Amino acid sequence: MIPTQNVNFSVYDRDSQDLLGIAEVTLPSFEAMTETISGSGLAGEIEMPVLGHFGGMTVELSWRTMTTDATKLAKQEGQYLDMRGSIEQYDERTGGIATIPIKIAVFALPKNLSMGNLNVGTGSDTSTELECTYIKVTLDGREVIEFDRFNYIYRVHGTDYLASVRRDLGKAG
Repeated sequence: MIPTQNVNFSVYDRDSQDLLGIAEVTLPSFEAMTETISGSGLAGEIEMPVLGHFGGMTVELSWRTMTTDATKLAKQEGQYLDMRGSIEQYDERTGGIATIPIKIAVFALPKNLSMGNLNVGTGSDTSTELECTYIKVTLDGREVIEFDRFNYIYRVHGTDYLASVRRDLGKAG
C-alpha cells in the first residue's frame, strides 16, 4: 500500500466534542535540544541531542474567517484538541484504494491569536497558535508517537526513551 493523501480531517474540542470549524492545521516539529560536544576522542564537534527533550513545539490553526471557536482557544488555560482524519492508500498490486484512520490528540497552551484582516469578499486569515505540551499520534489504530513534556514520556513505536530518566529521577512509571 502506498500512502497517497489526506482525504479529510476534523478538529474537535475535548470539553464539548464540538467540531471546531473549518481550519488548516500545522502540526508541531520534534526538534531535539542539542549540546555541542567536542574534545579528545572526537574528530571535531557533534551536536548531541538531549534524550527525549525538544524545543518549543507549536500547533497552528489557520481559520477561513474569525469564529467563536478560534477565539475560544485564546482562553488562558490548557486546550485539548482531538484531530481525526482519513489517509488514502493505493494498492499498487490490485489498483484498489483504501483508507486508514489517523488521530492526533494535543494538549496545548494558547500562545497567539492573530485576528487577521477584514476585506470585502475574502476570508480573514485568522490563526490560533498554541504551545504543545502533549501529543499522541495514532495511525491505523496503532500508537506511533506519544510525547508528554511534564511527565517525561517520549514513546516512538512502543519504545519509551525516557523510562530510564523517570526511574533515575525517582518518578513513578
